[in-house]
Formats: sequence, C-alpha cells, structure tokens
Amino acid sequence: MMQGSLIFFGSHKAKTTSLQWIIRKKCWLPGLFQNVVSQDACVPVRGWPILERSACAISEMSNVGQMCTVDGIVLSLGRERLKAAGLGKSKSYQFLKVSEESQMGNSHHAQGDTVCYYTFQGHGCSKHSFIAVTQSRHYGQLAGAAKVIRDPRFSKLESNDIAHFQKIIGEKSVIVDTDKLDVANTDWMGKYKGNSKLLLRPCKTEQVSEILKYCNLRCLAVVPQGGNTGLVGGSVPVFDEVIISLGAMNNIISFDEVGGILLCEAGCILENLDNFLASKGYMMPLDLGAKGTCQIGGNVSTNAGGLRFLRYGSLRGNVLGLEVVLPNGNVLDMLGTLRKDNTGYDLKQLFIGGEGSLGVVTKVSIQTPPRLSSINLAFLSCESYANCQKLLMEAKKHLGEILSAFEFLDRAALDMVLNHLDGARDPLPASKQEFYVLIETIGSNSNHDREKVDIFLESCIENGIVAGGTIAQDGSQASAFWQIREGVTEALNKAGAVYKYDLSIPVKYLYALVDEMRNRLGESAKVVGYGHLGDGNLHLNISASKYDEKLLAQIEPFVYEWTAAHNGSISAEHGLGFMKANAIHYSKHPEVVHLMAECKNLLDGKSILNPYKFLPTALIKPVVSPS
Repeated sequence: MMQGSLIFFGSHKAKTTSLQWIIRKKCWLPGLFQNVVSQDACVPVRGWPILERSACAISEMSNVGQMCTVDGIVLSLGRERLKAAGLGKSKSYQFLKVSEESQMGNSHHAQGDTVCYYTFQGHGCSKHSFIAVTQSRHYGQLAGAAKVIRDPRFSKLESNDIAHFQKIIGEKSVIVDTDKLDVANTDWMGKYKGNSKLLLRPCKTEQVSEILKYCNLRCLAVVPQGGNTGLVGGSVPVFDEVIISLGAMNNIISFDEVGGILLCEAGCILENLDNFLASKGYMMPLDLGAKGTCQIGGNVSTNAGGLRFLRYGSLRGNVLGLEVVLPNGNVLDMLGTLRKDNTGYDLKQLFIGGEGSLGVVTKVSIQTPPRLSSINLAFLSCESYANCQKLLMEAKKHLGEILSAFEFLDRAALDMVLNHLDGARDPLPASKQEFYVLIETIGSNSNHDREKVDIFLESCIENGIVAGGTIAQDGSQASAFWQIREGVTEALNKAGAVYKYDLSIPVKYLYALVDEMRNRLGESAKVVGYGHLGDGNLHLNISASKYDEKLLAQIEPFVYEWTAAHNGSISAEHGLGFMKANAIHYSKHPEVVHLMAECKNLLDGKSILNPYKFLPTALIKPVVSPS
C-alpha cells in the first residue's frame, strides 16, 4: 500500500474530489491488491478479472477537519462507521490514513492527480468496486520525476518527540527554525525538496544511538545528512522524515604518522581533513569538486569516486574501519586500523555505499597516501574520441606509476563553463577541437617525472593523437585548469534545467551514448559529455531551458536501457538515492537485488532509515506501526 491508495465503496461509484484515506473492509486480507505504481497499473493480486475501468482527475480539495467527502459519503478517522446517506444501515470498516497533503514549496499536488475506478468480480460475490488513487507528490521540480506516496505507517512528529530529543542533545541542537529547515530540506541543485519539521545535530555517537533507538520505537522515519552535496536526492527527506545532521561530529581523533592511518568522526569536511593531512605530509585518497562542503561520512556512505580514483582506488579499498549506529540504536564497532584482517565477514562493506539505508556512519578510519611533491598537469585537445582512447592507452604505458588522473570533457562542456562561470578562461584558445583531456601525474622526483611527461607528450603530438596542449607552470595555472573540469556541474546548474546521469560504460563505447542522445533529442536540448575517462565514468548531462515531461520521456528509460545493453552501470559514483532506486535492475540481477532487500529488512526491520530510496519500495517489507 506504499505506492497508492485503495478506497472501497461496495458498488458505489465516486466522483472527482479529494481522496486521502485507505478504507479496507475488515474481512479483506493484507496484500489483496498490488501496489499502485501508476494510474492504470493497479491489478487485483488473486486474478480477479477487471470488468470495467474509468478514470477521472481530482479537481479540488474537499477536506472538512479530519474528514473528506466522496460523492456524499463521509469518511472519518479511525475505526468508525461509514455512514452513507440513503444506502441503508452503516457498515463497519477499518480506516488507515494514507498521507497528509504532499507539498513541493507552496504548491499542492493533490489537484490534477488521477483517480482510476475499477470493477471486479469477487469469489462467489457480487461485483465490487474500488478507487485507485495516484495521490502522489512529484518529488522535486523535475517534470516527470518519480512519484511516491508517504508510507502511512510512519508516525507523525509530535511535541513530545521534540521534548524527548531536547533531553538527549540539548535545545540548541534541536532545530525547528523554518529557514534552517528549508536549507536542510533542499538539495544543493534545488531539484529535490522535502518537508521535514525537525533537524537534529548530535555531537557524539551515544546521542545518535539514543536518537535512533527512540525513532525506531516510535516508527519515525529518519534521513542521515552530511554535507548535502549529492546529486540523486539521497540526502534530503522525501516527506517529513527527521533529519539527523552529522556536521557537529567533526573531530579528528587520531593520526598514525608511520602508517598514514586517519581516525575521525563522520562530520569532518573532506577539505579540512586534507588540509590537516598536508601538515603531516599526507593527503586524502579522495578528491571531489564538492570537497569544501562534503563530509567524510557522506563520502563513505555513497562510496564517492572522485578525480583521483585512477590512482588511489575506491573508498571500499581505502576505508579500514567504521563505527556505525544501527536503526535500533545498537552501535557496531568495526573501527579497525589494520590493512590486513581476514577474520570473518567484512561487514563494513555493507555500509560503504549503503547510502544510509542500513545504518548511520559515525566514525571512519582510512588509509591515506603520502603527499608527493612532484605534480604535473597537462591540458590537451584531441580531434576525436578515438584519439582520446589512444591517449589513455599511451598514458598508461608511458606514465605508469605516476599517472594520477585522466579526465575528459567535450567542446559543449568547455563552452558551458566559459559561458557561465566568472573568471573561466580557455586554456587553448587557438585550438578549437571537439575533445579536451586533463592528465595529472604525481610523483617524488620532479626531474624524472617531467622528463617522462615531456617524452610522452612529444610522442603523442608526433603521432597525431594530440592536436594541441599546455602544461601548467605553477599552482595558479593548475587551479585554473582544474576549475574548467570541476566547474562543469556548476555551469550546467546556472544554464537552466539539467538532467544528470552518472554512468559506468566500457571506455570504447562511452562517448557513443552522447552521440546517440544528440541524434535522439535534436535541437530540443543540449547534450554535454565529460567525466573520468581513466575509469570509464561518463557524466552525461542534458541541458534545457526548463524541465519538460516530453523531453524526459525521450531520455528515460532509454539511457538506462542503452547502458545495460553495453554492460554498464546506471550509477558509477553518485549512488542510487531517490532518483534511481527503481532502476537498479538495469545493473543488478533480480536475485542480487532481492538479497539486498533481505539485508535491509533484517537490519532495518521498521524501514525507518532513508525510506523511499536506494532499493525498489516494493521489495521492502511493510512497516510495523508502533503499538
């Protein structure tokens, strides 16, 4: 019942009005109907044939206190009686509240939703009818975005809850200010927006434990939040979930200068950690454009990739241990600092990339590499994507152990940055090519490294692989080069509406999808391609003047189908979040997805952690209402 509403009226047909309640006859068994995924997808589970179906649109709200009326029938809260004027004696029904009004800003999304009226033949019974209501919110401002119904079995926040949280973490750490909540409810792109009424800022693990224990007991849904820099709606509420911000847990606990092992709290900002390590001669193995805002707990929870994945690998390899608070408040101490520990299952891997769906990461131990002094950065142009591939192969052969990053962007991405970011300058104004590549090397011997880079570039120019290029002469110029690559996301956001896709695709096929989308969309949108070519990660972005249902229908599910057909993944590093939860089957076999759901159901029995995200909602077992 999480995706739609069923309203039973005997054989009485309803007219257009507001529908906010599920009414289930007491003798009906749970699971009689499948979840309503769309306005015409509700089918009785047990094969009862649908004889008739008609549809109409909700035209207006008709709430009266805690009641609503449907064609003269009054529906009231609780286990009351349905009083239908002129229909004889009242009959006893069980009532279950579906959802309160779902808001996006100040607009109400009940109007215009669709009501489907079905008639079916029961087992040995006369005809019965029910109404299938897609009274769902468009999550975010994206036209055609996925729809979702608030799970009615989650409790609503009450004043007693707020008072309890104040006892746990103090009044100053319990945020109910609407302006502060608005920031926490909205992702940084302004694309996803929730409606939480409470933000909690614990400062130690014990407080997180007490908060989750209480929320689990009360069946209050929760969203863990770090720096809120995600791109798939994973770090903001969908409805009124309680937000637990880890930002106040920002202490560096210890650092082993011999082993290079950092132990810190989850709320530490990535750039702050890197600055701390710089004073010790080390660096974080992770580098992101959002490093000034993102937090290490969020990085771990999303298994963030970044610019130097090619050199230092994923967080799955660099994270040595975690401390995690489970939904029931239990604390898992897996905070090991050993590089080799072959005892039992490596349970921390469940939480790396788990997007806060299984537990809340509170502490991290991570292996950090030495900060080497010899850095070279080249900005190159290529005539074709084929030459970009050749350049990558040559870089791996000739630069070998010092190669740290291999990034690419097409001309459309470069123009986007030059047109929308103040201070951005074309590093190669005389070379108007279709593709550009940034190659970074990091080593310990500047003379040796520079000689390798020079020989490599000369060979590529002579062989016609590179059309032009330049090498950064100082830190300022290197920063300007990186601004081009890291600024694409910001530039796209300033340009207007943007549809973003983070895909892993075998390198030889990677750019073919960009060409395919340009042919498919024509002049209706601008298609931009860039990403981490060294590890086969394409950031496909489609820029338009506004979000449009027809445009989205041309993009999805085609992008996912194309990626799956080429043995790719629909999420390389951004995660699934809300945006791709129901698209996971394009990358994972059903048996694998079902096992994931079993893990979720085992560790989060009441499904309070980050609901509506990461996995298809239909696979998550029903929430158990609080007694």
